[in-house]
Amino acid sequence: MSINPPQQFVRWLRHASPYIHAFSGKTFVITVSGDAIKADSVSHLIHDIALLHSLGVKLVLVPGSRPQVERRLAQQNATIRYVGDKRITDASAMQCVKDAASSVRIDIEAQLSMGLAESPMAGMAIRVASGNFITAKPIGVRDGVDYLFTGEVRRVDDQAIRNQLDNNAIVLVPALGYSSSGEVFNLTAHEVAAACASAVGAEKLIVLNTERGILDDRRRPIPQLNLADAESLLASQRKLSDESKHTLEVAIKACKHGVQRCHIISHEVDGALLLELFTRDGIGSLISADFYEGLRVAKDGDISGIVALIEPLEAEGILVRRSRDQLENEIGHFHVVERDGAIIACAAIYPSANKQMAELACVAVHPDYRDMGYGEQLLKKIEEIAREQGVEQLFLLTTRTSHWFREHGFRPARMETLPKKRRELYNYQRNAKVLIKMLS
Repeated sequence: MSINPPQQFVRWLRHASPYIHAFSGKTFVITVSGDAIKADSVSHLIHDIALLHSLGVKLVLVPGSRPQVERRLAQQNATIRYVGDKRITDASAMQCVKDAASSVRIDIEAQLSMGLAESPMAGMAIRVASGNFITAKPIGVRDGVDYLFTGEVRRVDDQAIRNQLDNNAIVLVPALGYSSSGEVFNLTAHEVAAACASAVGAEKLIVLNTERGILDDRRRPIPQLNLADAESLLASQRKLSDESKHTLEVAIKACKHGVQRCHIISHEVDGALLLELFTRDGIGSLISADFYEGLRVAKDGDISGIVALIEPLEAEGILVRRSRDQLENEIGHFHVVERDGAIIACAAIYPSANKQMAELACVAVHPDYRDMGYGEQLLKKIEEIAREQGVEQLFLLTTRTSHWFREHGFRPARMETLPKKRRELYNYQRNAKVLIKMLS
């Protein structure tokens, strides 16, 4: 049955509400590439950033300006020279950097100052704070190359940034740094953003690139990587684009310095920022320093999540009803798949008295995550546990999903093959089918 637009809106808002509550008062650092700044859709992105601010998120915005600088250099017929991903910045190039960074900053401030009636910014009064938050040092001479006015972050004035955030301002930090001698250095926006995120203890670093995330061999975004997997991917021989490689390096560095999550999304997708933050699956790639998704033993705190997962299936008669008290007593038999704090799948194993047979029960996967392999993961884990316990046969009773279990090695069996105690508890009104899988 299709969902009409008003119902879709209500469903989305209810789904997003936990994130709205969780994000209020948290600090996010967002770095926006220069390509995104000059794109026609930049106004939509600024509106989405303003929406985050209105929801109570503390924002540090670090804009890039590489294409703007290159355009100015081209207008002067100046030579543009890169070593790796860093531009060698001489005096004339540094003037172009200053001009471009100032222009980008003013454009963003103008966008955030809009308040026209019947526009997304109507009624908003957003204060933007910028300043000399970054102390920089020159890269110097490396491998015989003098990088001149190209620098790197030396220190972030985190207290000054926090003060502005506490005053309800969006902090705008250009990719420029200042030295104690009064010099200005050209920095990389991604590195400035990572340094700011680490210094202020941001919960998230959000990178808006051209690519949709860290792409796999089929050019699809990898949904999430933990820190170890991200390091392994970077060290592997897999070919990554220069953008993906640099972004991955920055994300790893940020996660190692206290940032819990780094989101990598494309500015070319309208609403990508909101889709990434307010939907469980997001739209790009997530590098996580903490536990984001995994299969584990259930604990008492999971009971509410399990109840929410299985109640609809109980109402349809697919699962046997379990009271909350029963779940509390049996929670040690359950394994769950947790994704971003939500229980999206569960299964339980109950050993029988003779230890040679065990029951697989309460297998459930959230409708949004079916056909994505979570059921197979749970079944494999339960079978591993059963084998470790010396169980030779795994059995289950089902009314509607016998075909799925048969595809995974279960075969129809007679009631008489079940352990005596389980036969005595059989509900003839449900008329469930008995399936058994040999594990030996």
